[in-house]
Formats: sequence, structure tokens, C-alpha cells
Amino acid sequence: MASAGHPGSPRWMGLRAQCTAGTEQEASATGPDLPRPGPEEDFDADGGPSPNSGMTTRELQDYWRNEKRCWKPVKLLFEIASASIEERKVSKFVMYEIVVIQTGSFDSNKAILHRRYSDFERLQKNLLKTFGEEIEDVAFPKKRLVGNFTQEMIAERKLAFKEYLSLLYAIRCVRRSREFIDFLTWPELREAFGCLRAGQYTKALDILVHVIPLQEKLTGHCPATMVPALCAMLVCHRELERPVEAFAAGERALEHLRGLEGHRYYVPLLDAMIGLAYVLGKDFVSLQEKLEESQLRKPTPRGFTLKELTVREYLC
Repeated sequence: MASAGHPGSPRWMGLRAQCTAGTEQEASATGPDLPRPGPEEDFDADGGPSPNSGMTTRELQDYWRNEKRCWKPVKLLFEIASASIEERKVSKFVMYEIVVIQTGSFDSNKAILHRRYSDFERLQKNLLKTFGEEIEDVAFPKKRLVGNFTQEMIAERKLAFKEYLSLLYAIRCVRRSREFIDFLTWPELREAFGCLRAGQYTKALDILVHVIPLQEKLTGHCPATMVPALCAMLVCHRELERPVEAFAAGERALEHLRGLEGHRYYVPLLDAMIGLAYVLGKDFVSLQEKLEESQLRKPTPRGFTLKELTVREYLC
């Protein structure tokens, strides 16, 4: 399916025209490039409504009530499963395999990541800028001038990095920070979105299906963080003519946007879901009503389509 374009019936086109009139202004106001995923105008750094949010008091109460009901804290266990020496033309380094497992129950979606010493070092430097006092007692394994590639040193580093990640995760403000979450998810998400931009949809999905469960465990306090990746999954499935899977990904994304109708993904996502629902013979009218309600509550000019929005994520 080259595009999940909407049906061309006069009734459909009339409905769509009502919801998308005057939409060129948003593109010019937003500019050709979007920033990397971050807080929205109406939401704070944790993804919740900001003090300057346009949401009513009732909407704010409903939002936080839903958050308390839906979010269950997740505890994660970090292991350094292995380490291997890798050589490039101009460099030699140790690659550490990190396994992240949810404790307390069987975890069928354990995450396996690969990071080198320089990645850990970058994380430490970034955290020191914001959480210097909080992590002052967290030991970071220093780099040595010689002996970095001996088996003894590698074994010592494996234990040290396991302890390092575990201690960081134990500090609430650190485990919720962008720096920590990016360390565990950014490289894979950047690769997945790069594949999406290149039209390599199957490869993008292979990466997303592994990184999204970890991202979900890390961002339970901030569900909107999941939306770009879930929308990327929708786009990939749609381009591969898998409307059922695309619709399922979209439903998950909408669930993460519950109470966040001002989110920049909300309208493009609804627009895409309406088209998929029509193709699948599902109830698209209720989705159309949500879109119209959103436009009446906070009129917005026509902006990017869902695909145009997702391909602009994780560019750096």
C-alpha cells in the first residue's frame, strides 16, 4: 500500500475537508524540520500537562486520575552478558552486551543492547551536568592508559558497568531522565527511523519490535514518549500493506495519548486511523468525531501527515 489515502467518496471528502481546512499555516509556522522528540507546548518534561496547559481543570483531573490508574512501576535488572573486542580500520574497542530484564515476573521481551565504553562515558558526562549531586556516590570505571583489553580488565568492567547501571536506575530522577533513557534506546530508535526514511520498512520494524518494549518499561511515567515509535510502526506496516497490524499500532499510540489531545501527533494519528478503519471495515465514524471534536476545541491548521511527521524524528 503506497499510501493509506482516504476513500474518494464525496461524503468522505466532504468530512475530511471540514477537518483539514486552512491547514497550510501550520507547516510554515512549524518549519521544515521538527526537533527531536521532547516536551510539547502543553506538557512538561515528564510528558504531563504543564502549568500553562490549555486543558481545563476537569481535563487535568481526568488526565492524572487515568495516569494513577494505568501506570504500574516497573523494576528492571541490568546484566552485562558478554563483552567482545572489536576492531575497525582506525580504532579498537570493547563492545558490551547489556541485557535488561523486568523483575517480578517472566519477561518475554528482555532487551539486548550493545554499547561501548565511550557510550557509557558519554552518559556519565551528560548526567553529571544535571545530576552531579545525585550521582556523586556512583562510581564510574575509569579508562586506563594501558591494559584496557586484557581479559581481567574486561571482566572487571563488566561487573562495574552492571553495578553502575543498577545504581543509576535506583535513583528516581536519573532513571526518568532523558539522558538515561536515551542511553538505552536512542541508538536503536535512530537506526529504526533511519530505515523508515530510506524506505526499509521491514528492517525498521525488526528494530522497533525489540526497542519499543524497553522504551515502554522505561517511560511508564511518561506514556506520550512512546508515541513517535508506535506511529513509526503504524507507518511501516501501512507501507507494507498490513493494515491490521498498522491499525493495532495506532490503537496503542492513541491509548498513550489519552487526555493529551493537544499533542502534535494526535490529529495526524487520528487522520491516519480513519483511513485504516475505513479500509478494514471498522468504525471510522467515532474516530472522525474525535477529530472534529479536537478541531472544535482547539482549531489547528493543516500540518504534516503522520508519515511526514515520523520521518522527521531522530535526525541527529
